[in-house]
Amino acid sequence: MKTSAKVFLIDDDALIISTLSKVLKNEGYDVRTATSARDIISKITSWSPNVVMLDVRLPDRNGIEILEEIVQKGISAQVVMLTADDTAESAVKAMKLGAADYLTKPFNIDEVKIVLGKIVEKEKLREEVSYLRKVSSELFERDIIGGSSVIRELLAKIEKMAEASVSTILITGESGTGKELFARHIHRLLHTSAGTEFAPFTRINCAALPESLLESELFGYEKGAFTDARTEKKGLFEMSQGGSILLDEIGEMKQNLQSKLLRVLEERTVRRVGGSEELPINATVIVTTNRSLPDMVEKGEFRMDLFYRLNAFSLVIPPLRERREDIPVLAGHFLTYFSSKYNKKVIKGFSPEAEQLLASHDWPGNVRELKNVIERIVVLESGDTILPEHLPKEIGMKPALPASGSGADRFILPGEGIFLDAVEKNLIIQALERAGHNKAQAAKLLGISYDTLRYQVKKFGLE
Repeated sequence: MKTSAKVFLIDDDALIISTLSKVLKNEGYDVRTATSARDIISKITSWSPNVVMLDVRLPDRNGIEILEEIVQKGISAQVVMLTADDTAESAVKAMKLGAADYLTKPFNIDEVKIVLGKIVEKEKLREEVSYLRKVSSELFERDIIGGSSVIRELLAKIEKMAEASVSTILITGESGTGKELFARHIHRLLHTSAGTEFAPFTRINCAALPESLLESELFGYEKGAFTDARTEKKGLFEMSQGGSILLDEIGEMKQNLQSKLLRVLEERTVRRVGGSEELPINATVIVTTNRSLPDMVEKGEFRMDLFYRLNAFSLVIPPLRERREDIPVLAGHFLTYFSSKYNKKVIKGFSPEAEQLLASHDWPGNVRELKNVIERIVVLESGDTILPEHLPKEIGMKPALPASGSGADRFILPGEGIFLDAVEKNLIIQALERAGHNKAQAAKLLGISYDTLRYQVKKFGLE
């Protein structure tokens, strides 16, 4: 096992130092050595090794005393005691004081490799868990932003679902409305607000993986289930035990997998690919889509029984144009966030005219589009107030209508003119976002051919 971990080897036996140093360096460890206890704590502290291999009997100090000092000072290194005493007394004492393990002289080199490998891997996993907990806490501390009546009704509905510990929830809404944010809010209410130390939240995009890979990711597989299955693997359902699993873009799931998902939801068990055992699952299943599942059912593209199973508890996230009173609140939230992120705290707010333009825009990209617009303004502008001229040109424009429309309905060219390429690029971005980056669907939204859209995407560097 190659590794970049650091090992501090402390022993007064020159042969042991030489032999172990060579072996560990060949394994990829970064090794430092010492043959006495002189200034040993300061040397350990300054180098910050992952593992300290410490002899119990040094000529100038007892190794057990050094171990006690390492523990008392809160030094993060894991300590492996080296002892020539084949009785259990020294080992038991060292382990009680906080040693990670011990090795008895003369050493079995393979045993040394195994012990160090396990310690390093355990520390790596501990660091990853610590990091994920930090990231999760940051994500789940965010509340849903908005005070409109529709948002208040949604939050009240979510509270009732959480109180009932609903096991399956469907979230629908246009692209960019914040479906994943609502899913995380549900997870927090169900699994982390009741004092749970760490409840897993796993997410998978059903549109991003081919059917065979999606199946193995969701359900896991047994060793030998297919050519590359050299070991068994847990699926995301198993890994989500005690927490939540988010199935994003459920409308893209093939019908073969839809039937298997239905069985999971009804029986609350999963069977790994190539396995025969039914494994119980205890996880909240949250599914999201920006497609119309009833329309897909009518066309035969989505299983009716699965739709009815999912639709028992459903949430529809409204687009921004249906809750315009939330737009200034969200804009202010993003302004504060990005001003802090980019150290642009000189920006105080929006002018009344700019705020009115933001509130009157239809935001086809919804919250995601609003967030991107505010981030761009914060990065590029330097004044203390955001004015109408700081907003993208398309904000405030009337929608373009066919030439046969009356003069009052036609798109009015602003007096200062527009940068046509910027408008064109922005419309293409909006169409791609609304279509979930499906170019064929985006081309239909824009009323152009697929080849024309490909050319425009390449022209504006949107690949």
